[in-house]
Amino acid sequence: MSATRRDVLKWGAAVGSGGLVAATALGGSAVAASWSARNWMGSLPYGTPLTRLTIPGTHDSCCINPAHGTEWSHTQNYDITGQMERGVRFLDIRCNGLQGAPDEFGIYHGDNYQYIRFQDVLDRCRSFLRANPSEVIVMRVKNEYKGGQKLEAVEFMRRFNHYMDTMGYRSLFWTNPSWPTIGEARGRVVLAADFGNSWNVIQWSSGSNDFFRTQDIYEGIGTTAKAGKVIEWFDQAYYNQNAAQMYTNFTSYAGGTWPKLNAAAIMPRVFEYLDARRYEAIHFGIVPMDFIDFHDNVLQLLIAKNFVGR
Repeated sequence: MSATRRDVLKWGAAVGSGGLVAATALGGSAVAASWSARNWMGSLPYGTPLTRLTIPGTHDSCCINPAHGTEWSHTQNYDITGQMERGVRFLDIRCNGLQGAPDEFGIYHGDNYQYIRFQDVLDRCRSFLRANPSEVIVMRVKNEYKGGQKLEAVEFMRRFNHYMDTMGYRSLFWTNPSWPTIGEARGRVVLAADFGNSWNVIQWSSGSNDFFRTQDIYEGIGTTAKAGKVIEWFDQAYYNQNAAQMYTNFTSYAGGTWPKLNAAAIMPRVFEYLDARRYEAIHFGIVPMDFIDFHDNVLQLLIAKNFVGR
């Protein structure tokens, strides 16, 4: 007996409001007794390494309004808080300088300002984590380096330190040079630095380094081939369950047409792959997506992977 897409949506029906997803056992395999989208990490053991999880995420997390760059820059409908409440635990935050504010960052998509500041993002994360102290957010902070507000590496580091120390956000972050366990990082944002720096922290890679193995092909191959790359990277993670690096698998694609149309073409194959493995006790790392509201069935399967066999 196998579950249908209707079953998945039924199990996750209450998740948008932080409700519980009940136990489901088919064929002798069980999904967790209960978990809440708002604080699903709280149901996992303290010593679980983040690298042994499946972590749903969003790509270009702050790009929620097509008025700020047209539909080409529109990747999400839920804001940061809405994403976290629905179970997202990886945020893709892209910064440029902020006009008229010489110490601050604005959040951008390319050279399009998204009318939200870095401190707004951090405040929302801090509020969410204070209300849900069992949770951990992994945050890619990228120097977008676009348009008239682009920043050179030294200036970007200076402003980031301004946020950390002068503005008082350092205690919010995990900045150790290794992946923590859930328990070590609960209530904090794990920094993945995607900007030139000389710091001893987790360093982002869109390819492979000591911390990440990333698939992020976003143009030039079409949606059919992109879906194939996503499946290929899931397989890479599947067969490397003990990897020290965090597998990261972007389902997003920007080439050819609008992100929402690309996602509509790619995500059914993502669902099909995950659905076929819903009862296998495996992890896939970070999976950033566009338009999680349109693809809630995938979001629920990703969270549920963390509870199979527990």
